[in-house]
Amino acid sequence: MILKIATSGNVAQRDLERHMTLAAQPTRIPVSVWAAAAAIRNLSRPYEMNGSDGEIKGKTHQHSVIAGVAAASPFRGDDVVKSSLIDMYCKCGVPEDARKVFDSIGVKNNVVWTALVSGYASGGYSNEALELFRSMPARSLFTWTALISGFVKAGNNASAVGLFVEMRRDGVRIDDAFVLAAVIGGVADLAAIVLGRQLHGFAMRLGFLSSMIVRNALVDMYSKCSDIHSAREVFEGLTSRDIISWTTILVGEAQHGRAEEVLALYDRMVLAGVKPNEVTFVGLIYACSHAGLVQKGRQLFDSMQREYGIKPGLQHYTCYLDLLSRSGYLSEAEELITRMPYEPDEAMWGALLSACKKHNDAQMCMRVADNLLELRPKDPSTYILLSNVYAVNCKWDSVAKVRKLMAEMEIRKEPGYSWIEAGKEFRLFHAGEVPLDVREQITGMGCASRVMSLILALDEHEKVQHLFLHSERLAVAFGILKSPPGSVSVGTVTL
Repeated sequence: MILKIATSGNVAQRDLERHMTLAAQPTRIPVSVWAAAAAIRNLSRPYEMNGSDGEIKGKTHQHSVIAGVAAASPFRGDDVVKSSLIDMYCKCGVPEDARKVFDSIGVKNNVVWTALVSGYASGGYSNEALELFRSMPARSLFTWTALISGFVKAGNNASAVGLFVEMRRDGVRIDDAFVLAAVIGGVADLAAIVLGRQLHGFAMRLGFLSSMIVRNALVDMYSKCSDIHSAREVFEGLTSRDIISWTTILVGEAQHGRAEEVLALYDRMVLAGVKPNEVTFVGLIYACSHAGLVQKGRQLFDSMQREYGIKPGLQHYTCYLDLLSRSGYLSEAEELITRMPYEPDEAMWGALLSACKKHNDAQMCMRVADNLLELRPKDPSTYILLSNVYAVNCKWDSVAKVRKLMAEMEIRKEPGYSWIEAGKEFRLFHAGEVPLDVREQITGMGCASRVMSLILALDEHEKVQHLFLHSERLAVAFGILKSPPGSVSVGTVTL
């Protein structure tokens, strides 16, 4: 979970945004116009990993100042400046102001249309993005790419894939690699490996496997689909590698618990003269945490600033704390949380609390739990952890306080679900909910006995009932039913 939060996003997104910025740049405009537009676009970029609430508020104020300057400048009618204002307003979460700027433009060119479509899609305003997109007088590959990439960025991955299929049916010619990188990123987040392999073949047929951003996206896709060997094969096939290439495979290997491979890749990267970035170190420390390599993790954390001038962000401190606490260095972890230059968040206190519970340190459990409760957490699983910790230590007043806070904040634990891709079929299973056709097949073919074979004390009926209560077991049973012998099924579990 920690690594997922710290490295969430699509690896092709930075390359794509760079492409979009360059493609939007007119060939002949006054330097001062482009400087104004660049200033607006720079302010609208996602905040740094180290950004604090104060910095965010300050930048929000800067947005207002820049917008006022742009409105009063002699270039206020320039389409480049206006498209940059649209981009800025959308990224600041005020799409209504972006629409006002859009409506103020008399003759709208493709850049202006695309800026608002992209802003709506990236901000999660799917209906508005599609409505605007459908009303465009002409749609280029650039606009399709902006819409699909925006949907992926907002997490609307299934819609992004559907739009790509629609684009192909409309006969839009793909003459650059960016739309492929974007849709592969969407497939990666869906963990749809069959579709990912089809896109891999499609990229090969179009001749885009020489593109670094496509190969980077494929490495990310195979890693997220649990096929780390294919990810490594694609990575090793790269003739040249940038920091995104190295970091993507390094994080993928870390997510699969392959610490030795992670550290070997890091050594190769350094020898190749590639300077690691913030995300690289998140992956490195995460790998050390799950392998118990405390001393190596300490060295890497210290080397960030000493050797590379990278100021550790909150995510780095969270991973480092996880490393210390998992390995039983609870006092050092608690000291870290008090002396670091950031306010500890829910993820950090939660990681420390889980470790205290694991190592049976009751006194520290109470201190950490009280600090975590003061944050009024938003994650339902945090409340379950808190309630369990207080109950084990017979702190019934605190248990009642946790339950009262959950009721006040209307926090409910969403039921877990699992989905699996077996052959040509996708199925989603919720705990305790079994489709009739699957129920009959499972009971008729004895899958319960195969899946629950380790629970020897139960009879067949009890095994079936236990199987139906767990979405993950249901998905495994479905995979057994539908997969040909020797094939691989891919699934995702959400608890």
